[in-house]
Amino acid sequence: MPTSKPRRSPQPQERQRDPDRTRKLILDAAAAEFAAHGYAGGRIAAIATRAGVNQQLISYYFGGKEGLYQALSESWRQRESELVSQGMPLSEQIRRYALEALNNPDGVRLLAWGGLEYTGPESDPDHAPRAERLQDSIDEIRALQTAGRLPAEVDPACLMVMLMAAAMATTTLPHVIEGVCQADPRSPDFVRHYAEQLAVLTGLLGFDRHS
Repeated sequence: MPTSKPRRSPQPQERQRDPDRTRKLILDAAAAEFAAHGYAGGRIAAIATRAGVNQQLISYYFGGKEGLYQALSESWRQRESELVSQGMPLSEQIRRYALEALNNPDGVRLLAWGGLEYTGPESDPDHAPRAERLQDSIDEIRALQTAGRLPAEVDPACLMVMLMAAAMATTTLPHVIEGVCQADPRSPDFVRHYAEQLAVLTGLLGFDRHS
């Protein structure tokens, strides 16, 4: 049975680099590469070139392509904690997620690519971590429902999917938006307008009402 190749330790000149900076360079390059080509189409060599580092450093710091993707997933978890806070109205949450098309476009494209490439849990390196992250949000929605701030007939899990899909529309449905709204779906003005419209709709549906 073949054995896995041991990780190569960085050369002395490589060890002199700031490891945090190097990791960030690699993560930023990976986000851009995976956003452009998806996880399946992304290439470690291309990521190393984008980052300006030796390709072996990616294995050293992240253990390979899957580990790198999971590190990006952890970055998204941290980003989510910055976006929303406990008790924040759903209308404001959805507005902020929609604005990620401007503030974190690679992250939104990465999530969209994950759906396009999806053939089952085994093809999705972020499957379990993402489900865990989203469960926290679903539990928050369910708590709002228990407190009487959401209608009882709303399925919290389905609502979360709907909100995610709506927030990603400027990335996933640009052709539809350009045809229907007669606007550039990637322009900052339109993205902000769209985010505000989502917040208005969420509020009108009663998702933010207090018991």
